[in-house]
Amino acid sequence: MATKSSCYESDCKTIHDSWGRLSTLVRTLATRSTQAERRGIRETYKAMYGEDLLTHLQRVKLNQELFSGLFLWMVDPLERDACLAKDALFEGNETDFKALVEIFVARKSSHVLIIKQLYQTRFKRQLDHDILCLEPPHPSQKILVALATSHKAHNADVSQDIAKCDAMRLYQTGEATSGCINEAVVLEILSKRSIPQLKLTFSSYKRIFGHNYTKQLKKATSTQFEDALRYLVECIQDPPKYYAKMLQRSIKGEEKNKGSLTRLMVSRAEIDMGDIHKEFRKKYGVELRDAISEAIPAGDYRDFVLILANNYVNSGRLNR
Repeated sequence: MATKSSCYESDCKTIHDSWGRLSTLVRTLATRSTQAERRGIRETYKAMYGEDLLTHLQRVKLNQELFSGLFLWMVDPLERDACLAKDALFEGNETDFKALVEIFVARKSSHVLIIKQLYQTRFKRQLDHDILCLEPPHPSQKILVALATSHKAHNADVSQDIAKCDAMRLYQTGEATSGCINEAVVLEILSKRSIPQLKLTFSSYKRIFGHNYTKQLKKATSTQFEDALRYLVECIQDPPKYYAKMLQRSIKGEEKNKGSLTRLMVSRAEIDMGDIHKEFRKKYGVELRDAISEAIPAGDYRDFVLILANNYVNSGRLNR
């Protein structure tokens, strides 16, 4: 039986010799479905050819979508998040609030700290400072600052009592009075609670008042702050449902960030892609891979995204 090392060497030779055969390059890299495998390929490639695989990818004639996808797929997850944070802040005409929220919600405090260190090392900038100094200012900026603060201050344990008190406070200063959100109260809670604690708070809100906290955020006259808060709460409450919705928007071209499909597929591939598949099928009545095939033009980029989707069908992680 071939050892992992010999398999990596074979893959590296295939990658190195794949000039002009992008389909071979895509298939070889995308089918490595675990981070350990991809790290093994990068290390083996460097040992065999004296060059970082990512540097090799830069020299191959890839379109921007495909290069971005393969690059993000091959880097370690926390370094990937540092790169995604930089793109969210400075690529395009406006800040990609959702991409930044997804990073803060998905990562433990210890991981967020490492992401900030990697961001500073790679880009010679401080993530907290870049969020604080966004121009032009945007209401979502306040939420990002609160989330960044919460990762410094929160306790790892969760409390039912705190969740109930916070839920009552959100109701009494919002829905129970004018129906408007009290930004100061919301930001105070976001800045002092961990993501698991916030999830428990929103669950308590639904249990006590009979509906989701986001109900009052879906009115036609909602402010930019309320819209941003709704996306945050949805991401915390039910990640597979949130990501299914974001994937649908990305596939349909409704997201302003053209790289959103790549970001979503790559970042969730090893976390909950099977659950996202089920939510997508339940909500939209079509398989995720079929929606991608229909909307994305045929080519190496579509093949890459479909391989990521199909990895979790073929591996048995998608429960029907």
